[in-house]
Parts: sequence; C-alpha cells; structure tokens
Amino acid sequence: MSTASVPSFYLYGEPQRSVAEGFVHVESLDDRSRPSEWTIRPHVHRDLNHIILIAEGGGAMQAEALMVRFDAPCLLLIPAGIVHGFSWHSESRGHVTTIADSYLRHLIGRDIDLAPLFARPHAVTLPHEEGLTAEEIIGRMARELGWAGPGQRAAVESALLSLMVLALRHTTLADAAQPGTARQTALVARLRERIEQRFRQREPVSVHAKALGTSLTALRQACARVAGSSPAQMLDDRSLLEARRLLLYSQMSVADIAYAVGFEDPAYFSRFFARHVGQPPRTYRAARERPQP
Repeated sequence: MSTASVPSFYLYGEPQRSVAEGFVHVESLDDRSRPSEWTIRPHVHRDLNHIILIAEGGGAMQAEALMVRFDAPCLLLIPAGIVHGFSWHSESRGHVTTIADSYLRHLIGRDIDLAPLFARPHAVTLPHEEGLTAEEIIGRMARELGWAGPGQRAAVESALLSLMVLALRHTTLADAAQPGTARQTALVARLRERIEQRFRQREPVSVHAKALGTSLTALRQACARVAGSSPAQMLDDRSLLEARRLLLYSQMSVADIAYAVGFEDPAYFSRFFARHVGQPPRTYRAARERPQP
C-alpha cells in the first residue's frame, strides 16, 4: 500500500489517466491557485514532473516532510512521485510547466548533466534578469503548444531544454555536480528505479547488484560517487520516505505501516524508524498533528 489518503492527479484536480509520451503542458499559476484561495493541498503525480516559475510573490512548498520557503523570482522543481503542496502569497504570479516522466528520462538520457535537477524537490533562486528570461522562454513554449505548425515539437523541446539549462546553471555547484562517470550515473539511476519498484521486499544489496549485472563493490562505488550514499542507505531512505508518508497522510496503525513497507516485525520497524528519524513512529505522527504556532 502507498500514500493512502493522498490524492493522485493527472493535472491538479483532474482524475488520474495515462500520460501521453512526449507530454508537455504550460498553464498560469493563477489558473488553479486562485480558485483554491492560493493553497494547493498535498497531492502526487505518478508520471508527471513540474518546473514552476514564480515570477512575482512567493510562498512555501511542502515536499514530503520537507518545507521550503521561497520568493520570486525562482524555479521550483518537483519530481514525479513526490507528495507536494503549496501555499502561495496572495496574487503571486507565474507558470507551471509539466513534463511526462518518460519524456524527461529521454532528455536526461541524452544529457546526463540534467539529472541533478530532478534528483529531489528544491527551489532555485534566480537573479531578476534571469527571471525575465525564464518568463520569455515559458511564453515561447506556451505559444508553440497552442498550435500545430511545422517544427512545433522541436520548438517546444528547444524551449524546455533552455529552461532546464537555466535552472541547472543557477543550482548550487554541490547540487549540480555529477562526480561519477556516465556509466556510474546510469547504474545509480537503474538502482533507484529498482528500489522504487521493490523496496517493500527488503532485499539485500547483493540481490540488487546481481539483478543489475554488476558487482557489489562497483555498485557501492557508484552510489558513493553519484549519490553520496551507500546502496543500503538508499534502500532505507526509500522505506523511511514511505513510512513518513503513511504516518502523515493515512490512518493506518504503526503495525500496518510496518507490514506495508516490508517489515515482518512491527517492533523492529519502530526501532528502525526511531534510529533513523530520532523519534518513534507514534511520536513522529503526534508531533505533526499538533497545530503549528
């Protein structure tokens, strides 16, 4: 079971449906935010990624357990599968660009330098003049999406890549750096995909290495260089992410959550959670249910 009680949308407020290959969509921030009084409730898109330009105003982004505050001009990057919500300052202005996950993977496969942009949800602050540049790029992309003339697909892709490069070049060097080789980066991407599919099975790292056709040593070296982590920690992090989601967004008992993320013993799960998070699951849940000052 995953993120019970968290709505899963196509675009926000729209029923879930399959995503067309090559799907790109641009809309004004105002379109969905004003009717909901500048608050977008936590939700998830299984196969869609966002690049959100905040041209004026600001607000706060909740992404899983992370809260990020931001002011214009900036770009918000939200990978597919991340539970996220927003509280905008009233009358904020901007645009939401949405990209099919399969298409994004295709673009990243052609230029691995872009991979850090969607490794996690984050905000990229822009200088004022680059905020204007981002608006111009998105405006051009929106115009191309509004007709079906010759070269439209190429024009949309050109604008999308320009926006992604702009975000990349204003991301901190630590975030943007890819210290591993292209082969190591590809291996870690394959591991992340396999973890996403199988983390509930709590398989040893050696099983993942064998399935990926590599040695345990090579997998550990790739994860250390590309992800700054170990394969075992990446597995634990994904289990903890799912556990946090279920504690925050569902009414499942701690025991049921333990089983849902692959633990046979709820007591062992509670110790595991407390060791990594710093507090037991029930305390974690209760602390976030209290009204914030």
